[in-house]
Amino acid sequence: MDVKVFRTFLTVARQRHFGRAANDLYITQAAVSARIKQLESFFDTPLFVRDRNAIKLTSAGERLVSYAEVMVNTLEQAKLELASESHKTIQLAIAGTPNIWDAFLQHGLNRIIDEFPGYGLNAQAMGREQINNALLERTLDLGLLFDPMKSDDLICREVATLDLLLVATQALEVDLAMAQRYVYIDWGTRFASEHGQRHPNIPAPFLRTSTARIALDLILEKGGAAYMPYSLVKPLLESQQLYVVTGTQVWQRPVYMSYRKGASSIEAIERIEALLRVTDPASTFTLQQLGN
Repeated sequence: MDVKVFRTFLTVARQRHFGRAANDLYITQAAVSARIKQLESFFDTPLFVRDRNAIKLTSAGERLVSYAEVMVNTLEQAKLELASESHKTIQLAIAGTPNIWDAFLQHGLNRIIDEFPGYGLNAQAMGREQINNALLERTLDLGLLFDPMKSDDLICREVATLDLLLVATQALEVDLAMAQRYVYIDWGTRFASEHGQRHPNIPAPFLRTSTARIALDLILEKGGAAYMPYSLVKPLLESQQLYVVTGTQVWQRPVYMSYRKGASSIEAIERIEALLRVTDPASTFTLQQLGN
């Protein structure tokens, strides 16, 4: 079965529309329909329920999604690795949660590009479970998270520490900051536990989010407070667009790097691990410009 058929299936499943899927894939709608019919014939079951204005996945289609994603990702990774052999280029797939990218990995990636010329890199933002699955399925070389992964097949080590500060858009005491438009950012399971101990009996957060950039944009526009890494808000503190909340202390959060035992690119992975250990977190270029 051609991988293009599975890629087409995933695109239709995402768009829920044959025409939009055809536009995304740069093929005709008739070609999309033919590929879906081919897949339905192969599995001898309908994968979509076709309505006049939209389509829906059948139960069989829902179950096929995860298998199709693995097949497409695995073949793409194989294609990259085989291409790297022929072109003598080392290919590495790196992933981190969105907060890891904002607070640490973006600057780390810049260092990796500078220090490892000739490497082909694939950088992705993923959730914790996605990173874990991709590592075990060998579609990802290394992942960075705020919580350590526990698996006999993975090596997990701490490579950095981030300093979280409670910041607000005006000078405030801690009690007032937590009561006025406080935005809770998910910095991992340990953070959630310690947060309840540090701030018991506070009002419900104005917003909960897994992404620091969402919180940062919101409080800069609407006002409010949130725990942010110093590396992310340094230029905004210097320009007094943000203030450290009075009565709070720095909250340190470790960053963990995970990769497979016996990975084919283990030498390159260990070199990157050593580089990240001596990489200080720094603000991204866009936030430096915003601070200026």
